[in-house]
Amino acid sequence: SSAAATAVTLADEGKKVLLLSTDPASNLQDIFGQGISFEKKEIPEVPGLTVVNLDPLKSAERYKEAVVGPYRGKLPESLIRNMEEQLSGSCTVEVAAFNEFAGFLADEESLSVYDHVVFDTAPTGHTLRMLELPAAWTSFLDSNKSGASCLGQLSGLSENRKTYEKALKHLGDGAMTRIVLVSRAQKSPLLEADRASHELSELGITNTILLINGMVMERRGDDAMLLEMARKEREALEAMPEKLRGVETYSLPLRPYTIDSIGNIRAMLVSEEGTRDGETLDAVSLKPLKDLADRIRESGVKVLFTMGKGGVGKTTIASALAHNLADSGMRVHLTSTDPASHLDENPSGRKNLVISTIDEDVELAAYREEVLSRAGDISKEDRDYIEEDLRSPCTQEIALFRKFAKIVKGSDEDIVIIDTAPTGHTLLLLDSTESYHKEVQRSSGIIPDEVRELLPRLRNPLETQVIIVTLPEPTPFFEAERLAEDLGRAGIKVSSWVLNQSMLLNQPEEPFLKAKGESEKKWINEVSRLTGGDFHIVPWMKEDLKDEGLLRLFQEERI
Repeated sequence: SSAAATAVTLADEGKKVLLLSTDPASNLQDIFGQGISFEKKEIPEVPGLTVVNLDPLKSAERYKEAVVGPYRGKLPESLIRNMEEQLSGSCTVEVAAFNEFAGFLADEESLSVYDHVVFDTAPTGHTLRMLELPAAWTSFLDSNKSGASCLGQLSGLSENRKTYEKALKHLGDGAMTRIVLVSRAQKSPLLEADRASHELSELGITNTILLINGMVMERRGDDAMLLEMARKEREALEAMPEKLRGVETYSLPLRPYTIDSIGNIRAMLVSEEGTRDGETLDAVSLKPLKDLADRIRESGVKVLFTMGKGGVGKTTIASALAHNLADSGMRVHLTSTDPASHLDENPSGRKNLVISTIDEDVELAAYREEVLSRAGDISKEDRDYIEEDLRSPCTQEIALFRKFAKIVKGSDEDIVIIDTAPTGHTLLLLDSTESYHKEVQRSSGIIPDEVRELLPRLRNPLETQVIIVTLPEPTPFFEAERLAEDLGRAGIKVSSWVLNQSMLLNQPEEPFLKAKGESEKKWINEVSRLTGGDFHIVPWMKEDLKDEGLLRLFQEERI
């Protein structure tokens, strides 16, 4: 929303603007209300604005063909198929998406056509991975002597070496580039922004700005809910990490309308007045979260995923379910696949609950040690070859995938609850399940049972359930709808939907909050239509949702 509003505002001022999404689960087509692909599209309603969606899967296909195409008709078909297989893994998807991202960032001739280029990036963890890739690949290409590591994926990279170096230079050039960290005045998003700022500075990127969106603090009035929202914002800002306080900061007020049209995009930066829907609520029964916890207990399921857009409360819902199920006597393991996870340890010391996070460095070191130990007594030349292979960024993906597969396989607990990364990153991980074993076999020669069994386990509703968490707002809804479709194509059925942070359920009387609540009706109706009325809804809560406060989400009353 912030990227689109910035791009439209600049275009309305007479600037020539390119708005480009690098998010695997891009929403630009939703808020502009028209099809947007990887081809540049001018927006007729906004003269001067051109929009592009970088689709990582399509990027991978184009990248694969660029590598294989020159050899078609010149090499035997068996070798062509082998090349295509080497290019079938998720590492190729990451490399290809990065390849196009770097191409846009480094193309000075293309950049000169526009006054401003606005990159709308994926949520934090996936974006940091993208921004780290220029340094990772440049470093790897420096040390790669045999040229064999991650051969298929790397084969198209070396010739673009100067492009990656230029992209990294442009990222860190404060006269050319600004990195805008968009957050909310809430503890977890601010901690995530702080981690992002720290990791960016380690890459030499210090030209950052902090934008705090959806603020209510400056709104006048004595409404109890409004005052409580402002109090929570003040407390979060007062507790903001010291380093983040030194970042140039701006804010945007909470708007009473949804950002679902070009008119409302235009209004976002400047006006309270936007177009509002006048819908009535069609959903007959709005089920509380307690019903979902009861259903999970009765199902006997072993693995539970929470999935959805970044910032919708997946971690909160996953943590709340973990606490509730643990209190009912189940042994629960709560963990995360999010590179920017903010799961806390178990400060309450709750019985039956184990909380863990995946440490990328630890998993990478363990995987490297395992591969080298299996190599046994080999020549120095062969060992150097393997060690070089293990320095490739592809290896990190394999190590994390192996850990993901082990988590899904489970441990001694009755249920494993996995708080996933935001949608795009999660879909890339799930898309990996049928192809990653090829990469694992290539690098280590062994396909572990947990990798071989992963996809059947994910597809078995008696073992695995997927909960989609979303908000009663357009962008989270559309992303959730596409996520459900993508999972369906992979043979994975969504078992439950949770609509989080509903202002409407609080039945506010204050005009601004009432308008905000009324704007939710359309999206509650959409979720009801999509699920046949079988969804769960959670109100906006004034309590701090951690430890015991999480259990307030399971209040008994029917809505």
